[in-house]
Parts: sequence; structure tokens; C-alpha cells
Amino acid sequence: MLPIGGYSHSYGLETYVQQNLVNSVSSASEFIQNMLTQNIFYNDAAFVHLAYLTASSGDLKQLLLLDEECTALKGPREIRQASQKLGIRLIKIFQRLIHSEFAIAYENAIIQQKAFGHYSLIFGLYAQAFGISILDALTAFYYNAAAGLVTNCVKLIPLGQMDGQEILFKLQSTINHLVQENLVLPRDMVGVCSVGFDIRSMQHEQLYSRLYMS
Repeated sequence: MLPIGGYSHSYGLETYVQQNLVNSVSSASEFIQNMLTQNIFYNDAAFVHLAYLTASSGDLKQLLLLDEECTALKGPREIRQASQKLGIRLIKIFQRLIHSEFAIAYENAIIQQKAFGHYSLIFGLYAQAFGISILDALTAFYYNAAAGLVTNCVKLIPLGQMDGQEILFKLQSTINHLVQENLVLPRDMVGVCSVGFDIRSMQHEQLYSRLYMS
């Protein structure tokens, strides 16, 4: 669990809860399952993988193209901003722990406003820099996302802590499957959109009351 402020973001879940679409253990489990398999799989997790490969080759131009693509795919403003905020905080943590010329070059591009600085790209970049295998990196990325969503469900619906633990435990096989599938995901499938998720994330900006930034 990375201390970068992920607890401040519900990624549209708050809208689903206020509209009574997610209101129980079963609907929370369904929501998280769909987020992992229909959204994160094709988007952020795919970009973790692509950033990891790009860092391995040291191709900064390609990384900047990935940054541009990732920015374009994040339609909801709050989701785009959340990705940047978490990414910048991740850089600040890891730049103290390991020296990476490639990461420094990317950070400079962000400072010069030539790049947005997405969390998924920085996660993949530093996983490669630390010598973490892509399998372990993707597993950690999915688990972090799932644990965050479970925590938000426990707070918002609300659910019991044991309910949340049970949901998270049952996601293990799903996470393992998604990691393997990410390794062979066709490039032209990266960025498949989830229209419902995008709409709920946009509606979050106008909710009467909010606990989360996104």
C-alpha cells in the first residue's frame, strides 16, 4: 500500500453509492470485479506494462507518447488529475530511494510541461528501475487498486471490515488471471473505454456532498 494519497480518491464509486447502484456486499464485489477486468485491465495496468517495457529500452520519446495517449484516454477531469497527483507523489518517494536517469528525464519533461506524469507510467518505470519482475509489478498494482476500492466500499456503503476482507480475498484468482492476460494484451486493445465509469466520474464533480476528490 503506497502512502501517496490514494485514500482521497474513490474513482467514481461515490457516485455509484449515492445513486444506490452499489449498496451491498454483492454489488460492491461486482463493481470492483468490473473495475479490474473492464477498466484497469485495458487502461492503467496496460500502461504499467508498456511503461515497464519502455523503461527497459530507455526510449524517452516512446514514454512521452504513452503519456500523451494516457492523458487523452482519461476523459473525466477528476480521474486525469488524480492520476497526475498520485504519479507526482510516487516520484517524490522513489527518487529518494533509487537513482534512475530515465526517471529523472521523465520528471524533467513533467516540470517542463511536456508530459502529464501519470501514476501508471511512473509505477511501471520505477518497478523496472528496482529490478522487480513485470509479473510482481502488475500483481502489486492490481492488489493496490483492489485494496483501495475495497476500503472505499467499506467506508461509503458502508460494509463491515470482514466483508471487505472477504471481497479482497476472493479477488486473488482474478488478479492472477489479469496479470497473465496483460502480458499478451494486443496493443490495439489498450485504452478500451468504460462509458458508464466515465459518466459516473464526471457526475462526481457535481454531487451535493463528497468525501473524495474523485
